[in-house]
Amino acid sequence: MNGSVRVGHVLGVPLRMHWSVPVLVALLAYGLGRQTLPAWTPGHSSATYAAASVIGAVLLMGSLLLHEAAHAVAARSKGVSVQDVTLWALGGMTQMGRPRTAGVALLVAISGPITSLVIGGVAIGAGFGARSLIGWGVAAALLVWLGWANLLLGVFNLLPAAPLDGGRVVQAVMWWRTGDRDRAERAAGRSGQIFGLAMIAFGWVSFIRGATGGLWFALIGLFMVIVANAERQRATINEALRGVRVSDAMSHPVAAGADWLSVDRFIDEVAGPARHTVLPVIDFEGRPSGVVSLRGLAAVPPESREGRRVRDVATPVSRCTLAVPGDLLNEVMERGARPGAAMPILVVDHGHLEGIVTAHDVTRLFQQHALGMTAAPPKPSAL
Repeated sequence: MNGSVRVGHVLGVPLRMHWSVPVLVALLAYGLGRQTLPAWTPGHSSATYAAASVIGAVLLMGSLLLHEAAHAVAARSKGVSVQDVTLWALGGMTQMGRPRTAGVALLVAISGPITSLVIGGVAIGAGFGARSLIGWGVAAALLVWLGWANLLLGVFNLLPAAPLDGGRVVQAVMWWRTGDRDRAERAAGRSGQIFGLAMIAFGWVSFIRGATGGLWFALIGLFMVIVANAERQRATINEALRGVRVSDAMSHPVAAGADWLSVDRFIDEVAGPARHTVLPVIDFEGRPSGVVSLRGLAAVPPESREGRRVRDVATPVSRCTLAVPGDLLNEVMERGARPGAAMPILVVDHGHLEGIVTAHDVTRLFQQHALGMTAAPPKPSAL
């Protein structure tokens, strides 16, 4: 997600935090310390409420992290790749590959809400237990608040609309009953769009009537509409590319350059004549060593281009998506770290570069499918 930075790892999975998370913590702490706790447990000092509100906000963010970690654990236990977990103002997102079966999809989907519901039940039980031991104080109220927040989070996520977990559950059930994953994804995406629009309308009406919290509902609804629309489009593209081999999509021959050339010489001899935006680079043995973009070349100061090798500004092959001509294009694209990150795909056969698949190539295949055309033979590269 744009605007997020890596802050560590959780269960071996990179953890990213969006800039909106500190804003959410501040808002939660303010509401908890100025309104909820004073109303529930009056008579304490402002410092007590302030400290408890910060602790409560941090604990709730920790609960969101556990919710997403449950998705990641369930996915990895079934062989689904997990790229990262991102926390942001509207909750969390776990970026992962596509489950291979409907049963796995269902397990991954329900793991998060179940975790939230369990945390909620334990926290409420602990809060009432603390009340019976030490009386109704700030600590007991804080635990009860945390419990109800997690219960609401779990129930809300079970609503049958993508990208909520309930939408994933509906998608998994439809996939199991129809055997068509793409159709199930489109249906879940459609439900997410409808539900998101309803939330936007409800939020605006509430805001107009004086409830400032309506803006929060409208923001969540807008996010749901955007993500659900993207998922519907992805399902449509996956259907169009079903059964397509990498060899059907790749561009070849490929305009490539030696990675030992200076940036200045590479621009003059390779990038300039090719008129491509992304170019593979090869090593002394003729094997692909990475890709370089015009943007990366342009970032090198003119005075430094003669003394820098193009390999120093290229993305190394270890971070590129590789495939052989006979691979299924859908499966190769799923190996990308996140949507769009699989591009370009370097097509390699016995160590030698055979072709390249770019976003332009995939778009062309999708357009051909919309016209009722079959995949065209491999063509000269046009990146």
